[in-house]
Amino acid sequence: MASKFSTKQRRKLRVRRKLRKVANGRPRLSVHRSSKNIYAQVIDDENGVTLAAASSLDKDLRSKSGADTAAAAAVGKLIAERATEAGVKEVILDRGAFIYHGRVKALAEAAREGGLSF
Repeated sequence: MASKFSTKQRRKLRVRRKLRKVANGRPRLSVHRSSKNIYAQVIDDENGVTLAAASSLDKDLRSKSGADTAAAAAVGKLIAERATEAGVKEVILDRGAFIYHGRVKALAEAAREGGLSF
């Protein structure tokens, strides 16, 4: 019987393996969702550096709850703004082991509205 961690880890690795095939040198917009907050990073895998990062814990976005779709949308707009300042316009979405639904979807759509294309 597989544990919860191993199944989540396998899902994440399966998504990353598919992303590597189609990345074509684009940076990766990595999304992590916890029960209380949401985090996003734009990562250049070729050089191993983080180009931009945003989370619901940032001083600009601190509110009562970082665990709702409104907070995720605010993080999406902020990560798009910071990525364009870093010179990144095209990324590939890495949702990790999370399904493209709810807060992950809200973050992705807000990042698209903010100017990122993926």
